[in-house]
Amino acid sequence: MKKLMFSSIVLALFALLLSACSTPGTPAEEGAKLFAQKTLEDQPGCITCHSLQPETIIIGQSLNGIASRAGSTVPGLSAEEYIRESILDPNAYLEEGFPIDTMPPVWGDRLSETQVDELVAFLLTLK
Repeated sequence: MKKLMFSSIVLALFALLLSACSTPGTPAEEGAKLFAQKTLEDQPGCITCHSLQPETIIIGQSLNGIASRAGSTVPGLSAEEYIRESILDPNAYLEEGFPIDTMPPVWGDRLSETQVDELVAFLLTLK
């Protein structure tokens, strides 16, 4: 009986330890993980097309410093609003040199609201 109780306690502690290790990070940390994925569902992931290095264009614009410039890109939109719109409706405002549909307009259907919030939180850290 003591052996069974000891085993149960060890198992419970192990389960508690595992759940502590899988605790999600902050929204910005989760957004960074999402951004770094090579693919999201059947589409190229953010990092596949967007560099985080200054003036480095892969396919889409570099996102280095996006948080600093986003609030002044479209009059009337805050940095957060502009970044969110750029994810959900990428053709709403096109940066010079990037034609329509450079970024596929699928993310509103493919990403959950939480995932969009996390990506926005991460991108707002890129000052």
